[in-house]
Amino acid sequence: MNRHEYPNIDFTDFALDLDLSRRDLLKTLGGGIFIFFCLGDRAPLEAQQNSLPSDFNAFLRIGADGRVTCYTGKIEMGQGNLMGLAQLLAEEVDVRLESVDVVAGDTLLCPWDGGTWGSTSTRGFGPPLRAAGAEARMVLLELAAERLRVPQGRLIAQDGVIFDSQQPDQRVTYGELAQGQPIARHAKQKPALKSPSEFKVINTPHLRRDGLEKVTGKAVYAGDVRLPGMLYARILRPPAHGAKLKNVDTSAAEKVEGVTVVRDGDFVAVLHPNWDQADAALAKVVAEFDPSPSTLDDQTIFDYLVAHGGSGRIVAQGGAFGPSRTPLTVVEHTYFDGYKAHAPLETHTALAQVEGNKVTVWVGTQTPFPARDEIAQTLGFAANNVRVITPFVGGGFGGKGSVNTQAVEAARLSRATGKPVQVCWSREEEFFFDAFRPAAVVKIKAALGKDGRVASWDYSVYAAGDRGAAHFYDIPNHRTTSFDAAVHPFATGPWRAPGNSTNCFARESHIDLLAAHAKMDPIEFRLRHLKDQRAIGVLKAAAEKFGWQPAPAPSGRGLGVAVGTDVGAWVAEIAEVEVDPRTGHVQVKRVVCAQDMGLVVNPQGATLQMEGCITMGLGYTLSEDIHFQNGMILDRSLDAYELPGFAAVPQIETVLLDRRDQPMNGGGEPAIILVGAVVANAIYDATGTRLFQLPMTPERVRQAIAALG
Repeated sequence: MNRHEYPNIDFTDFALDLDLSRRDLLKTLGGGIFIFFCLGDRAPLEAQQNSLPSDFNAFLRIGADGRVTCYTGKIEMGQGNLMGLAQLLAEEVDVRLESVDVVAGDTLLCPWDGGTWGSTSTRGFGPPLRAAGAEARMVLLELAAERLRVPQGRLIAQDGVIFDSQQPDQRVTYGELAQGQPIARHAKQKPALKSPSEFKVINTPHLRRDGLEKVTGKAVYAGDVRLPGMLYARILRPPAHGAKLKNVDTSAAEKVEGVTVVRDGDFVAVLHPNWDQADAALAKVVAEFDPSPSTLDDQTIFDYLVAHGGSGRIVAQGGAFGPSRTPLTVVEHTYFDGYKAHAPLETHTALAQVEGNKVTVWVGTQTPFPARDEIAQTLGFAANNVRVITPFVGGGFGGKGSVNTQAVEAARLSRATGKPVQVCWSREEEFFFDAFRPAAVVKIKAALGKDGRVASWDYSVYAAGDRGAAHFYDIPNHRTTSFDAAVHPFATGPWRAPGNSTNCFARESHIDLLAAHAKMDPIEFRLRHLKDQRAIGVLKAAAEKFGWQPAPAPSGRGLGVAVGTDVGAWVAEIAEVEVDPRTGHVQVKRVVCAQDMGLVVNPQGATLQMEGCITMGLGYTLSEDIHFQNGMILDRSLDAYELPGFAAVPQIETVLLDRRDQPMNGGGEPAIILVGAVVANAIYDATGTRLFQLPMTPERVRQAIAALG
């Protein structure tokens, strides 16, 4: 059963006994053929607790009704992977796409997975899933040969039916083969995967299968799950990061009818069968905190990051730096990027039910298995006594990968009260406890020769990390150094293509400046310094789609270009902007994005991801910025923290390069990495002024234009 396909089912009845053996599990799931496929030895699933061994075993199920179910530790948080994974499996098993269900993110039913991040659902889980499907088809052919008493070589599998090529009326369905008691069987030989010329389902566009549920409100998220007798929890929070609880008085809250107060050290919670009542009772708690030791704010953070960056580590280098015999033009600038919040529509939410030494937790998380282990460690339970069920996740972007605090809190409170407990963070809590995209500084010093070629490139990045830091241009003398020793004043973590957006903003802005110094068209300048054919391919494809007419910047047209690579994919973008010099408002009017991600499983899904990346990228580019002071987060609402609205969305055109003969690469993040750079370059082309700090707010744009005189 696919809980994502049937959102109206009460899955509390599906909270199975956590001590199931494999035989019991098969009985519970009903009749069918489990195909245990392997890429190495055949270690049992029970042995795969907290690691994905090199001899990875995953499984799928052929049901008695002929339906195929894929079990994956990946989760669905808006990226559409339920459709992509179903396509991969349907192709290799040879069934109709509508016959495939996906059960995702359930630690009892699904094979171990480290988490859904880094655009790994397709490129990471996809290849072994295809291998599973191919082996399933082979096993079914072997079973059919035995049942029909014909040589296996004469049999053809098609749309869930196996028939004799010489006597087509001699046939058997997958469902008929799966009748009776469950059996486990391995293929006698390793089957080959289908070639691109054989594809019927892969590389064809399909609308995402969760769309109707989500637009009609039927989709189930962690906050929608209800259990009899459950309590809602509101938790006492510090006013600032680093502030310590000194004194607390809960007596007034305890007098509220129906309220339960739990205190475990500094952990203080107020619970009630009604969320509003719990919230009102929390307001009656009187607490005193020591102040935060942090003295940093969003203005002083950049000097701090540079001063505390450490000795640095070389990420890439080549050639040598030293005196030059030929005249060079040195272009040197520093780029800044502030903290960014994830700001998902669904705040961190979990519902936990502890029963004895076992617990079931429904939680919106990108990392079900790490969440399971964290809960087990906190409660002192065995990991196999903790079941994490992940319904749809209402946006993650990296922020629900490393932070599973809400799940641990719910489990602690359920054990303390003996009742199911839901912890749903408020919007203020979501902003306060977010693991922000780190603020960062990038210093670049480059030298340009009279021939218009870049002679040297010295790149230093502070706090953003090295993802996307190493350049890909043909520069003879270069060095890239990452300084990442600074300790941030609050938690930071991955934020959609971690670090790459910052690094692309700095790199592609500086490349544009070099092109302007060389008085060359920015696309011509890049092509002159590129050797990688995939980079050249996406840049030319974007230029063709846009209808690019060469001209050095600033041309007054408001056009910008940028190129980058992430998770194995290459991407190029061209943007057109309109800038109001009086107000500093930037309207992005058009964006063309060309992407080479290898084999595209679902072109429709990939297009949606590209459009989503560009839209989300406008936020970090033009408005999103976390303000803070002395450990206090000052932006704690969607009124204060500005996300892109409908009016900000430009005309978006996409190009997917046909690379079906290449491996699958990531598609969930590449298009977002260039938005800051391509808009900055377009602003420069429109106004002649260069913005060196993200976000490029109207005030910063207005001041930069005014500084030109």
